[in-house]
Amino acid sequence: MSSNGSDFDQEKSASSDNESSFAKNAPKKFYFWQLKGPPGIDLESIATQYSVFDGPALAKHYQPCPEYENLHRFDPAVRWTWREEIALLRKLDMRVMLFVGFMFGALQLDRGNIGQANADNFLKDLHLSTNDFNNGNTIFTICFLLSELPSQLVSKKLGPDRWVPTQMVLWSIVAFSQFWLSGRSSFYATRALLGLLQGGFIADCTLYLSYFYTAAELPVRLAYFWAADTLANIIASFLGFGILHMRGVRGYSGWRWLFLIEGLLTLIVGILAYGMMLPAPTKSKSRFRGKKGWFSEREELIFVNRILRDDPSKGDMHNRQPINWTNLWYSLNDYDLWSIYIIGFTFFMSTSSVGTYLSLTLRSMGFSTFQTTLMGLPNQFGGLITMLLVTYSSQRFNERCFHGILSQLWVLPNLIALRSFGSHSSRWSKYAVTTILLSHPSTHAVQVAWTSRNSNSVRSRTVSSAVYNMACQLGGIVTNYIYRSDDAPLYKRGNKDLIAICCMNVFVYLGVKVYYILRNRFRGCKWDSLSDEEKENYLATTTDRGNKRLDFRFAH
Repeated sequence: MSSNGSDFDQEKSASSDNESSFAKNAPKKFYFWQLKGPPGIDLESIATQYSVFDGPALAKHYQPCPEYENLHRFDPAVRWTWREEIALLRKLDMRVMLFVGFMFGALQLDRGNIGQANADNFLKDLHLSTNDFNNGNTIFTICFLLSELPSQLVSKKLGPDRWVPTQMVLWSIVAFSQFWLSGRSSFYATRALLGLLQGGFIADCTLYLSYFYTAAELPVRLAYFWAADTLANIIASFLGFGILHMRGVRGYSGWRWLFLIEGLLTLIVGILAYGMMLPAPTKSKSRFRGKKGWFSEREELIFVNRILRDDPSKGDMHNRQPINWTNLWYSLNDYDLWSIYIIGFTFFMSTSSVGTYLSLTLRSMGFSTFQTTLMGLPNQFGGLITMLLVTYSSQRFNERCFHGILSQLWVLPNLIALRSFGSHSSRWSKYAVTTILLSHPSTHAVQVAWTSRNSNSVRSRTVSSAVYNMACQLGGIVTNYIYRSDDAPLYKRGNKDLIAICCMNVFVYLGVKVYYILRNRFRGCKWDSLSDEEKENYLATTTDRGNKRLDFRFAH
């Protein structure tokens, strides 16, 4: 299904609905700092946006399926004010988004503390080389990649509210078990298990959030999601600074205590997730959440109808309805999403190696263990700010590819500077350039929401979120081998490769934008050539699904 506007403009003009029953000249989105809603809007005025459900000829083609879990709250006649919508959004942000951020932060604690362990002689204590470390990262990435799609399919069958907490509890057990690592074999084994259990978590959470937010709201919420990742890194730096000082307690290294304590923190969050994650927006009542639940009947009505008005495809199936093999194959063969997968594969290669080896690089410059831990904070703060700004800008201007190019152009001159440094260059100059590079405006949140937006169906969205993350993990495998032991500590050959990748990414983004512009132009010509009767007949009889419908337009 699609509600992009091309298929109901004429229907809207002919509608018999009173014009005052819809929002007039009001923005369809607002931002997190606008606490009182869109500027210049009367909060008591109608916020309901016109949709396909308000046209008698088209509405019948967009009805939710009988299995849709929120069907009992679907009512196209419902109207609500900006005050009600803003209050509901704030409640969603506090009850749903905030805890998802906590979960992602817990993921990052267990996924990223390997870098802090490196600052505390982790490799030396276990008699591992840099190449062993690379192999461990590759094992993790491969297992993470292999479990992405199966995890997403399990989540679709059981529901994210059941599967995500289970994932967290299982991987937290493995995470704190790293306290007892003894050598290369145990290091590889725990890397594999963590990858298998953590794979799919991000895609699961993305799908979960798409049930609660509109297409305009999701990118910034995903930016919050990755902001939680950054904040977790910042908090982890302070935690690491304190925990690594425990070296010698009961005769154990500081990095062992790091794995144990942070793994136990994740276990607590995972147990809480069983009560905090909702089966559906209309099913918030439970012993944990209270007999009255989180939302009133009025709020549930507003919630369900605003989501379906924005994207009728979200009512196509039950949120615990599994994806069969036919639909899985159909989604995997969706060539219109392959271009975004290519971006996912290449876009972060230009920065990932620099970030992964930051601790080792700083130690090689002569900084102490604890200086190294704290010196990662500035780029974390910088990256957090630039990510939120680029996501806001992308949403504000409804543009994605040029923002991706901007991110690469931020990185490129810094890579060139790193390539030019020699062994006698100032270590503070190297640190400054590295910090600026890693503070780049990441477009990852924009691209995850972009994948969801261009899927245009729950079935496709379930698969595409996982495949996009798989593409990112494949890129991670490549980046694990860009910096090599024989190239240390300046990594001149590696930085030369990163410069080439960064330049390539600029052309990848341009190519993707041209592709979607041409696809939209082709569909627009075919759609506009149909008469009103032919359009209605197409909507009633078409077998085209998701983003293959003539009335759908790709975002770019």
